[in-house]
Amino acid sequence: MIEITTKEIAGLPVLELVSATKKAEALPLVIFYHGWTGCKEKVLMEGYELAKRGLRVVSPDAKFHGQRQVGETITHRQEFWEIVASSVKEFPTLVAYYQKNIGIKENKLGVSGLSMGAITTCALLTVYEQITAGVSLMGSPCPVEFAHRLIAELPGTAELPAEYIAEQLQQLEVIDLSRQPEKIAGRPVHFWHGTADEVVLYGPDHAFYEQIKGKPFARNVTFTTAEGQGHKVSYQAAVEMAEKFAEYFNV
Repeated sequence: MIEITTKEIAGLPVLELVSATKKAEALPLVIFYHGWTGCKEKVLMEGYELAKRGLRVVSPDAKFHGQRQVGETITHRQEFWEIVASSVKEFPTLVAYYQKNIGIKENKLGVSGLSMGAITTCALLTVYEQITAGVSLMGSPCPVEFAHRLIAELPGTAELPAEYIAEQLQQLEVIDLSRQPEKIAGRPVHFWHGTADEVVLYGPDHAFYEQIKGKPFARNVTFTTAEGQGHKVSYQAAVEMAEKFAEYFNV
């Protein structure tokens, strides 16, 4: 039986999923991030598939989402990158809690997510060497390029000073995996994306994979193309993601 527990870690609301018979054990840990306008409860399918395979799964609410919602989430569109950056900054707090209180077996630490959560996953892989594996579901390792598209689509951005926009884009470079792909550093990373995704486009994600494929630092990077799939993670993709982590962590 998979046990689902609501927790608050240093003020951060999370769901923890783990096999009831293993909840007191040090297990490999996967932190799974939900998408834009979503919440931790919306990624229970993905968390359940991971927990079934003997992993401890933690899904946090991102800033302005779920229990952290302030007004309608959609009103925070211009703060999209602040939300991603907040998740990146909060990551060590979640990890430290499990290291101190339960333990992380053999320091096996994974990150995954869908859509905005997958963008967060790629950012985390860029920043934290302690992460041992990652899976990105319909995300993008190219936040600067993605930000240019968002700026063009968001209402009111035409009135923003060019200097302000340039400053915001420059801040994204530190979490842009596409500009420093060597930071993958041989870690197993898997990408899944649908060709008909109209929200986070398939093209940049796949182009990044083609660019790094065959290079020593990307020797353990793989990619699944879901022909005709739009911006929705299928059950089959959730199973594939979980099986990847089971393989990576030998569970």
